[in-house]
Amino acid sequence: MTTLPDLDLIRTSIERIDEEILDALRRRMALADDVARAKLAAAAPFRDQRREDLLLRRIRTRAAEHGLDPHEVERIWRLFIDMSVARQHELVTRLDTTPLRVAYPGVEGSYSHLAARRRYGHRAGGVLLSGFDHAREAVEALRRGEQDLVLLPIENTTAGSMNETYDLLAEGGVVITAELVSQVDHRLLGLPGAKLEGLREVLSHPQALAQCETFLREKVPWARAVPDVDTGGAAQKVRERNDASVAAIASETAAQRFGLEVLAGDLQPAFDYTRFVEVGREASPLAPGVPCKTSLLVVLEHKPGTLGEMLQRLTLRGVNLSKLESRPIPGQPWQYRFYLDVEGHAASAAVTAALDDIRPLTSSLRVLGTYARAESPHA
Repeated sequence: MTTLPDLDLIRTSIERIDEEILDALRRRMALADDVARAKLAAAAPFRDQRREDLLLRRIRTRAAEHGLDPHEVERIWRLFIDMSVARQHELVTRLDTTPLRVAYPGVEGSYSHLAARRRYGHRAGGVLLSGFDHAREAVEALRRGEQDLVLLPIENTTAGSMNETYDLLAEGGVVITAELVSQVDHRLLGLPGAKLEGLREVLSHPQALAQCETFLREKVPWARAVPDVDTGGAAQKVRERNDASVAAIASETAAQRFGLEVLAGDLQPAFDYTRFVEVGREASPLAPGVPCKTSLLVVLEHKPGTLGEMLQRLTLRGVNLSKLESRPIPGQPWQYRFYLDVEGHAASAAVTAALDDIRPLTSSLRVLGTYARAESPHA
């Protein structure tokens, strides 16, 4: 006589396994707290897409080895990942010291991300870095109070100024609180096994393409330069497209991040640097005696000679001008606003007097920020 399975015993066994699964999930979520603390200390973004992709690939393989449906198991693990990330963000609200929220344009491995990691990594209290597809999105998040600071590239020693950053500063609601200078070290990245002679497209940020124009013209003239939103994003697209004829100009960190191979180095001129500005909603106090500079936004009266007169008045007050940039005023053809960097604090006697002197020549004059001057990279 065949003995029928005892349904109650089977259900008890299932419930016991369910308890084991729940206990394992509890322990996994507890480890998410440790991951969050480590990421805050290292100024690493909470989402690590490449890490997640590698994890899911391994889970699919292991599921198949266990005779399980890889797609259904992946769906479950994606929920685990989302729970883990949510737990990491929830930890931020439970900390005694709130971590600094810093935004930057680009993805992990972009030069803006690397500069942010160098500046804020190992800060007491931690740092929560967030990458945005575009600089405007990052600044708008700052204006809404969702971020504390934004780090933006503003000029490069080879390719010149980043006009988008200047235009965002002109829109108001933010001030420059710091600057830093970072050396650029471009690499040409491709899929493992890709060759220079097989390339047809090279993706990167327009500034990076400009910085590497000589290399592209002399070494791979047959490859078309294709602008992208940022260097790290270009590297990510090379990985996603999985096409050996497509390469990206980005950092070596981006190569490691997206599993790419360095096809060539030393793409840009020697001593190539990018200047970044830190932007916040409020000005930051400076300690007495700190060498500093002040950034100004000036719209001059539309009269002949006003620019020369403004520069002369600055000189007479002994104020050194270190940067002068002009940008068209939207909706006003052939009229320009000027961005000036001058040495000294906006509240100092010399700069205050100089601003009083030039104000009658302007229809608008605004201080964009006073901040500590970055050390020269050659110092």
